[in-house]
Amino acid sequence: MRASDAERERVAESLRDAVAEGRLDMEEFEQRLEAAYKARTHGELEPLVRDLPAPGASGPAVAVPRRTQDDVEVHWPSRIGHPPTSKGGFALWGGFARKGNWTVARTFTAFAMWGGGDIDLREARFEDRRTVLRLFTIMGGIGVTVPPELNVQVKGFGFMGGVGGSKANGEGTPGSPEVTIVAFALMGGIGVDRKMRKAQKERLRLERRGGERDGDEGRDRGRGRKELG
Repeated sequence: MRASDAERERVAESLRDAVAEGRLDMEEFEQRLEAAYKARTHGELEPLVRDLPAPGASGPAVAVPRRTQDDVEVHWPSRIGHPPTSKGGFALWGGFARKGNWTVARTFTAFAMWGGGDIDLREARFEDRRTVLRLFTIMGGIGVTVPPELNVQVKGFGFMGGVGGSKANGEGTPGSPEVTIVAFALMGGIGVDRKMRKAQKERLRLERRGGERDGDEGRDRGRGRKELG
């Protein structure tokens, strides 16, 4: 099975704990960490932590959770409680972006004037279970992308501008962080959209390709029987 970014990060955290406890030297830690971030499958991740106990214990090795093909839910506990990598964004005659595997501060403030901002929470981690995004724009724009599994509430208004995000309001999956987006737009716009993660899109794309291939094979078999008849 293919490994996700969250699973690679869980292995990396286990390796960091191991080197802090003296179970790994720095050279081996760096080698394993590099291998963890390059790993594409569970088979590549598991050997990296197989000989390590859980942090602070002498129990069995940390296991990499196995996923079935239908398991697309986010493992939220592994993505909450990390030091923030960004507390805000600023754009003036330019732009800013927060995407990929970054960590959102419990209070994140962004401002855009004559510029734009792009905030993507689909692969993000969170400092706290409750997160507030405070977004302000003047003659600019800020776009926020959230995954379907995230608990989101959008509040805000625009003056000679607009705040769009009512369709993004809703509860997430169990254990999801609670993200409140407070937005104000003056002669500009702020939008919040729910979109699937890249892994989900890829899985659905492969499923559609498989279905189309099965359909083509079925039609070919049908034509073959008709010709034989």
